[in-house]
Amino acid sequence: MTRTLVAFHAHPDDEALLTSGTMARAAAEGHRVVTVVATDGDLGLAASEYAADGRLGERRLAELRASADALGVARVEWLGYADSGMGPETAPDPPGRRRLVTADLEEAAERLAAILVSERADVLLSYDRHGGYGHRDHVRVHEIGARAAEIAHTPRVLEATVPRDTIARAVELAARLYRFPPEFDPTSFRRAFAPRAEITHRVNVRRYAAAKRAAMRAHASQASADGGADRTLAAFLRVPRPLFDLVFGREWFRDPAQQPPTRVSDDIFEGLA
Repeated sequence: MTRTLVAFHAHPDDEALLTSGTMARAAAEGHRVVTVVATDGDLGLAASEYAADGRLGERRLAELRASADALGVARVEWLGYADSGMGPETAPDPPGRRRLVTADLEEAAERLAAILVSERADVLLSYDRHGGYGHRDHVRVHEIGARAAEIAHTPRVLEATVPRDTIARAVELAARLYRFPPEFDPTSFRRAFAPRAEITHRVNVRRYAAAKRAAMRAHASQASADGGADRTLAAFLRVPRPLFDLVFGREWFRDPAQQPPTRVSDDIFEGLA
Protein backbone atom coordinates (compact mmCIF):
# COMPACT_ATOMS: atom_id res chain seq x y z
CA MET A 1 0.00 0.00 0.00
CA THR A 2 1.26 3.46 -0.90
CA ARG A 3 1.48 5.91 1.99
CA THR A 4 2.19 9.64 2.28
CA LEU A 5 4.95 10.94 4.52
CA VAL A 6 5.22 14.63 5.41
CA ALA A 7 8.51 15.73 6.98
CA PHE A 8 8.22 19.05 8.82
CA HIS A 9 11.40 20.96 9.64
CA ALA A 10 12.45 24.33 11.01
CA HIS A 11 15.07 25.36 8.45
CA PRO A 12 16.51 24.16 5.14
CA ASP A 13 19.28 21.61 5.96
CA ASP A 14 17.49 20.20 9.03
CA GLU A 15 15.87 17.59 6.80
CA ALA A 16 19.29 16.42 5.59
CA LEU A 17 20.63 15.92 9.09
CA LEU A 18 17.66 14.35 10.88
CA THR A 19 15.32 12.52 8.51
CA SER A 20 16.79 12.37 5.01
CA GLY A 21 17.53 8.64 5.15
CA THR A 22 13.98 7.83 6.18
CA MET A 23 12.63 10.14 3.49
CA ALA A 24 14.84 8.55 0.81
CA ARG A 25 13.85 5.06 1.94
CA ALA A 26 10.14 5.89 1.85
CA ALA A 27 10.45 7.41 -1.62
CA ALA A 28 12.45 4.41 -2.90
CA GLU A 29 9.79 2.06 -1.55
CA GLY A 30 7.15 3.87 -3.62
CA HIS A 31 5.61 6.17 -1.03
CA ARG A 32 4.87 9.86 -1.56
CA VAL A 33 7.21 12.13 0.40
CA VAL A 34 6.55 15.81 1.09
CA THR A 35 8.91 18.24 2.82
CA VAL A 36 7.69 21.33 4.64
CA VAL A 37 9.96 23.94 6.24
CA ALA A 38 8.67 26.56 8.63
CA THR A 39 11.35 29.17 7.84
CA ASP A 40 13.71 30.06 5.03
CA GLY A 41 16.75 30.02 7.34
CA ASP A 42 17.63 33.63 6.56
CA LEU A 43 19.60 34.03 9.81
CA GLY A 44 21.67 30.89 9.37
CA LEU A 45 25.43 31.04 9.77
CA ALA A 46 27.10 31.27 6.37
CA ALA A 47 30.10 32.79 4.61
CA SER A 48 29.76 36.31 3.22
CA GLU A 49 29.59 35.02 -0.34
CA TYR A 50 26.17 33.53 0.51
CA ALA A 51 24.82 36.10 2.96
CA ALA A 52 26.28 39.54 2.19
CA ASP A 53 23.59 40.53 -0.33
CA GLY A 54 20.72 39.66 2.01
CA ARG A 55 19.51 36.75 -0.09
CA LEU A 56 20.58 33.89 2.16
CA GLY A 57 17.02 32.74 2.77
CA GLU A 58 16.35 32.57 -0.96
CA ARG A 59 19.54 30.56 -1.50
CA ARG A 60 18.73 28.18 1.33
CA LEU A 61 15.30 27.42 -0.11
CA ALA A 62 16.99 26.62 -3.44
CA GLU A 63 19.38 24.32 -1.58
CA LEU A 64 16.36 22.64 0.02
CA ARG A 65 14.90 21.91 -3.40
CA ALA A 66 18.20 20.38 -4.53
CA SER A 67 18.27 18.25 -1.38
CA ALA A 68 14.68 17.15 -2.02
CA ASP A 69 15.58 16.09 -5.55
CA ALA A 70 18.39 13.91 -4.19
CA LEU A 71 15.97 12.22 -1.79
CA GLY A 72 13.10 11.64 -4.21
CA VAL A 73 10.78 14.13 -2.51
CA ALA A 74 7.63 14.87 -4.53
CA ARG A 75 6.68 18.27 -3.06
CA VAL A 76 8.48 21.04 -1.16
CA GLU A 77 6.64 23.75 0.77
CA TRP A 78 7.69 26.74 2.90
CA LEU A 79 5.19 28.03 5.47
CA GLY A 80 6.43 31.59 4.90
CA TYR A 81 8.04 32.38 8.24
CA ALA A 82 11.47 33.88 8.92
CA ASP A 83 14.29 32.30 10.90
CA SER A 84 14.25 33.29 14.60
CA GLY A 85 18.02 32.96 14.97
CA MET A 86 20.13 31.46 17.75
CA GLY A 87 21.19 34.58 19.66
CA PRO A 88 19.98 35.52 23.13
CA GLU A 89 17.40 37.89 21.63
CA THR A 90 15.04 37.35 18.72
CA ALA A 91 15.70 39.63 15.74
CA PRO A 92 12.92 42.03 14.67
CA ASP A 93 10.41 40.69 12.18
CA PRO A 94 11.45 41.40 8.58
CA PRO A 95 9.08 43.44 6.40
CA GLY A 96 5.92 41.53 5.63
CA ARG A 97 6.89 38.40 7.56
CA ARG A 98 7.05 37.08 11.11
CA ARG A 99 9.88 35.32 12.88
CA LEU A 100 8.64 31.81 13.65
CA VAL A 101 8.69 32.24 17.43
CA THR A 102 6.63 35.44 17.22
CA ALA A 103 4.02 33.89 14.91
CA ASP A 104 0.64 32.80 16.21
CA LEU A 105 0.77 29.08 17.00
CA GLU A 106 -2.75 28.36 15.80
CA GLU A 107 -2.22 30.20 12.53
CA ALA A 108 1.02 28.31 11.83
CA ALA A 109 -0.62 25.00 12.72
CA GLU A 110 -3.50 25.73 10.36
CA ARG A 111 -1.03 26.36 7.52
CA LEU A 112 0.64 23.01 8.10
CA ALA A 113 -2.68 21.23 8.68
CA ALA A 114 -3.91 22.41 5.28
CA ILE A 115 -0.97 20.60 3.67
CA LEU A 116 -1.54 17.48 5.78
CA VAL A 117 -5.19 17.38 4.73
CA SER A 118 -4.51 18.03 1.04
CA GLU A 119 -1.88 15.28 1.02
CA ARG A 120 -3.92 12.88 3.17
CA ALA A 121 -0.77 12.39 5.20
CA ASP A 122 -0.35 9.06 6.96
CA VAL A 123 2.74 10.06 8.95
CA LEU A 124 4.08 13.45 10.03
CA LEU A 125 7.73 13.71 11.01
CA SER A 126 8.36 16.51 13.49
CA TYR A 127 10.72 17.13 16.46
CA ASP A 128 10.80 15.99 20.06
CA ARG A 129 9.75 18.33 22.86
CA HIS A 130 13.34 19.52 23.35
CA GLY A 131 13.55 20.61 19.72
CA GLY A 132 16.53 18.28 19.37
CA TYR A 133 19.40 20.41 20.61
CA GLY A 134 17.11 23.21 21.81
CA HIS A 135 16.97 25.78 19.00
CA ARG A 136 13.93 27.98 19.61
CA ASP A 137 12.61 27.31 16.10
CA HIS A 138 12.91 23.57 16.61
CA VAL A 139 10.90 23.74 19.82
CA ARG A 140 8.29 25.77 17.94
CA VAL A 141 8.18 23.17 15.16
CA HIS A 142 7.40 20.52 17.78
CA GLU A 143 4.49 22.62 19.04
CA ILE A 144 3.19 23.47 15.57
CA GLY A 145 3.49 19.89 14.34
CA ALA A 146 1.62 18.45 17.30
CA ARG A 147 -1.24 20.93 16.93
CA ALA A 148 -1.43 20.58 13.13
CA ALA A 149 -1.72 16.81 13.43
CA GLU A 150 -4.63 17.27 15.84
CA ILE A 151 -6.40 19.61 13.42
CA ALA A 152 -5.78 17.37 10.41
CA HIS A 153 -6.37 14.08 12.27
CA THR A 154 -3.07 12.75 10.97
CA PRO A 155 -2.84 9.10 12.06
CA ARG A 156 0.76 9.14 13.28
CA VAL A 157 3.27 11.73 14.45
CA LEU A 158 6.88 10.66 14.82
CA GLU A 159 9.32 12.99 16.55
CA ALA A 160 12.77 12.90 14.97
CA THR A 161 15.39 12.52 17.66
CA VAL A 162 18.60 10.73 18.64
CA PRO A 163 19.17 8.56 21.72
CA ARG A 164 20.63 11.06 24.17
CA ASP A 165 23.21 8.71 25.68
CA THR A 166 24.42 7.56 22.26
CA ILE A 167 25.03 11.01 20.82
CA ALA A 168 26.55 12.40 24.03
CA ARG A 169 29.07 9.57 24.09
CA ALA A 170 29.85 9.97 20.38
CA VAL A 171 30.42 13.71 20.78
CA GLU A 172 32.72 13.17 23.75
CA LEU A 173 34.80 10.70 21.74
CA ALA A 174 34.91 12.98 18.71
CA ALA A 175 36.06 15.90 20.86
CA ARG A 176 39.28 14.02 21.62
CA LEU A 177 40.17 13.99 17.92
CA TYR A 178 38.43 17.01 16.46
CA ARG A 179 38.17 20.67 17.40
CA PHE A 180 34.53 21.64 17.05
CA PRO A 181 33.58 25.06 15.58
CA PRO A 182 32.84 27.90 18.03
CA GLU A 183 29.05 27.69 17.67
CA PHE A 184 29.03 23.99 18.61
CA ASP A 185 28.45 23.21 22.31
CA PRO A 186 29.34 19.55 22.99
CA THR A 187 27.81 19.64 26.48
CA SER A 188 24.39 20.53 25.08
CA PHE A 189 23.85 16.94 24.02
CA ARG A 190 23.74 15.76 27.63
CA ARG A 191 20.35 17.42 27.98
CA ALA A 192 19.12 17.30 24.38
CA PHE A 193 17.02 14.92 22.29
CA ALA A 194 15.26 11.94 23.94
CA PRO A 195 16.34 9.14 26.26
CA ARG A 196 16.76 5.73 24.64
CA ALA A 197 13.85 4.36 26.66
CA GLU A 198 11.43 6.57 24.70
CA ILE A 199 12.57 5.55 21.20
CA THR A 200 9.83 3.74 19.26
CA HIS A 201 11.39 3.58 15.77
CA ARG A 202 14.98 2.85 14.80
CA VAL A 203 15.09 3.01 11.01
CA ASN A 204 17.87 1.36 9.04
CA VAL A 205 18.80 3.79 6.25
CA ARG A 206 22.30 2.54 5.42
CA ARG A 207 21.23 1.64 1.87
CA TYR A 208 20.27 5.30 1.41
CA ALA A 209 23.45 6.82 2.85
CA ALA A 210 24.51 8.10 -0.58
CA ALA A 211 21.24 10.03 -0.90
CA LYS A 212 21.65 11.35 2.63
CA ARG A 213 25.17 12.54 1.85
CA ALA A 214 23.93 14.20 -1.35
CA ALA A 215 21.22 16.00 0.64
CA MET A 216 23.84 17.32 3.06
CA ARG A 217 26.08 18.40 0.19
CA ALA A 218 23.20 20.35 -1.36
CA HIS A 219 23.29 22.78 1.58
CA ALA A 220 26.56 24.42 0.56
CA SER A 221 25.84 27.66 2.44
CA GLN A 222 25.64 25.80 5.74
CA ALA A 223 29.04 24.17 5.19
CA SER A 224 30.67 27.56 4.71
CA ALA A 225 32.25 30.18 6.96
CA ASP A 226 34.51 33.20 6.59
CA GLY A 227 38.19 32.92 7.42
CA GLY A 228 38.44 29.20 6.77
CA ALA A 229 36.58 28.27 9.97
CA ASP A 230 35.04 24.82 9.97
CA ARG A 231 31.32 24.09 10.16
CA THR A 232 29.70 20.96 11.53
CA LEU A 233 28.07 20.06 8.22
CA ALA A 234 31.40 20.40 6.41
CA ALA A 235 33.00 18.10 8.97
CA PHE A 236 30.28 15.49 8.42
CA LEU A 237 30.89 15.58 4.66
CA ARG A 238 34.59 14.88 5.16
CA VAL A 239 33.88 11.63 6.98
CA PRO A 240 35.07 8.77 4.71
CA ARG A 241 32.20 7.00 2.99
CA PRO A 242 32.34 3.62 4.81
CA LEU A 243 32.41 5.37 8.18
CA PHE A 244 29.74 7.84 7.06
CA ASP A 245 27.44 4.93 6.15
CA LEU A 246 27.95 3.45 9.60
CA VAL A 247 27.55 6.66 11.60
CA PHE A 248 24.57 7.99 9.63
CA GLY A 249 23.01 4.64 8.77
CA ARG A 250 20.24 4.85 11.37
CA GLU A 251 17.58 7.39 12.22
CA TRP A 252 15.49 7.46 15.38
CA PHE A 253 11.96 8.56 16.19
CA ARG A 254 9.72 8.87 19.22
CA ASP A 255 5.99 8.21 18.91
CA PRO A 256 4.29 10.23 21.68
CA ALA A 257 1.24 7.96 21.40
CA GLN A 258 3.30 4.88 22.29
CA GLN A 259 4.86 5.78 25.61
CA PRO A 260 6.33 3.76 27.13
CA PRO A 261 7.20 1.79 23.97
CA THR A 262 6.32 -1.89 23.83
CA ARG A 263 8.78 -2.53 20.99
CA VAL A 264 11.10 -0.70 18.58
CA SER A 265 10.12 -0.82 14.90
CA ASP A 266 12.15 -0.35 11.72
CA ASP A 267 9.08 0.65 9.67
CA ILE A 268 7.47 4.06 10.20
CA PHE A 269 4.25 2.90 8.49
CA GLU A 270 3.89 -0.37 10.41
CA GLY A 271 0.54 -0.80 12.13
CA LEU A 272 -1.33 1.94 10.28
CA ALA A 273 -4.88 1.10 9.32
